[in-house]
Amino acid sequence: MTERFAHDERLALADSLLEAGPDAPTVCEGWLTRDLAAHIVVRERRPDASLGILLKPLQGHLKDVQDKVAAEDYVTLVGKVRFPQALSLVRIDAVEEAMNLTEFFIHHEDVRRARPGWKPRSLSPSYEEALRKRVRSSARLAARKFPATIVVDSPGLATFEAGAGGERVAVSGAPGELLIFFTGRQRVADVEVSGPHDVVERLKVAHLGL
Repeated sequence: MTERFAHDERLALADSLLEAGPDAPTVCEGWLTRDLAAHIVVRERRPDASLGILLKPLQGHLKDVQDKVAAEDYVTLVGKVRFPQALSLVRIDAVEEAMNLTEFFIHHEDVRRARPGWKPRSLSPSYEEALRKRVRSSARLAARKFPATIVVDSPGLATFEAGAGGERVAVSGAPGELLIFFTGRQRVADVEVSGPHDVVERLKVAHLGL
């Protein structure tokens, strides 16, 4: 039986969004829970606007559309997060996993880790393995401009290097924590960072990600 991690995470994220309410903070700076929900809906349902995620000239259009969606009735909005459109490609399990495995894991943690008293979740070995397969490409893309050699280590994953080269700094942790770290959420990632003090401190606050 094929695992449906992204599908299951979608449902868990929707539950957490409802529990938190529309105006709760998230780890994404400047976004409340309604903004995060709107981001997911726009990404899946408004390709004209979602291009702004990657293309700077379209970011104004993206913001306008996302703000409008965020102003919708919150329960209805979260319902759109929970249930993709009938003909959406993400209703195909393989597409959902490819597109949303990391996306939903990260955004669920954005909601969870903005609340007092949060703790890392205990993930199944198979889920850990699925996330582990995303770490190398994510870290190398996210840290490609950082002026150091970042040695990344995680249980079950061959050690690899990221960064633009230079002084060496090491980052180690579970796969999910590394994904959180390398998507610009260093302050809430449960990882160990070691190396020259100034490089470590710069990496902890660096703009990582796309």
